[in-house]
Amino acid sequence: MCGRYAASRRPEDLAGIFEIEKWEPEETLDADYNVAPTKEVHAVLSRPLKDADDPRPVRQLRTLKWGLVPSWSKTPEGGARMINARAETVHEKPSYRRAFAARRCILPTDGYYEWVTGKQERDLEVEGKKKRPRKQPYFVTPADGSVFAMAGLYEFWRDRTLSDDHPLAWWVTCSVITTEAETTPLAVAPEEGPHSLAEIHPRMPLMLTPDRWDAWLDPSRTDPEDLRGLLAPPPPGLMRAYPVTTAVSNVRNNGPELLKELAAPEEGTLF
Repeated sequence: MCGRYAASRRPEDLAGIFEIEKWEPEETLDADYNVAPTKEVHAVLSRPLKDADDPRPVRQLRTLKWGLVPSWSKTPEGGARMINARAETVHEKPSYRRAFAARRCILPTDGYYEWVTGKQERDLEVEGKKKRPRKQPYFVTPADGSVFAMAGLYEFWRDRTLSDDHPLAWWVTCSVITTEAETTPLAVAPEEGPHSLAEIHPRMPLMLTPDRWDAWLDPSRTDPEDLRGLLAPPPPGLMRAYPVTTAVSNVRNNGPELLKELAAPEEGTLF
């Protein structure tokens, strides 16, 4: 799954990486090293500009809320639960299928966090001696330092309790697509701990390599069967993972220190 990630790249850098044609400075977000559900996030998408005469899709950097609210939903309350969409079923689930066909985006990140329950903690849990095992967070990121482009969906939701001219009348929300985690060895693995992504968690965000960006963002591609070919996992061996401080487990903590690699898992959380 993907429940927390880091996004520190500046909009101007993202504009160069993704060949952005349009972004609004007032929508610029500060670097966020602990992005959690319901937060605002940067997303890359292609669609015609509002009120423009030219119907051509324009690649934009937009600010969305993480936690998809389907257009037909009566309230936005379920958005916090709809942060991930499974690649295996995204084409058929009522909450995601229309967005999958017409509203796909890329969520640019540094990488994502995932938590592993330490072996000693798991043993105690099995023995019934500990109810809440302490988990060690790992940061998963491209081994070459490139941007982690997560496949995403976005949707529009109209708040009918507000007038048309109200600035909050429309919500634009998003979800991360996830796939089965790789079982092949990591490009760089910690000395102590997991040696594949599957050993960390059975799911992972679907990373799109640059050769798939144009096709994924192309709004003219709407055939679900055609699009399903874009959901194939990336080539193996592109990722590294390393232990980070358990401070990231508290969403109130935020800063580059959360990405600092630990020499070994923290005491009590040994893999």
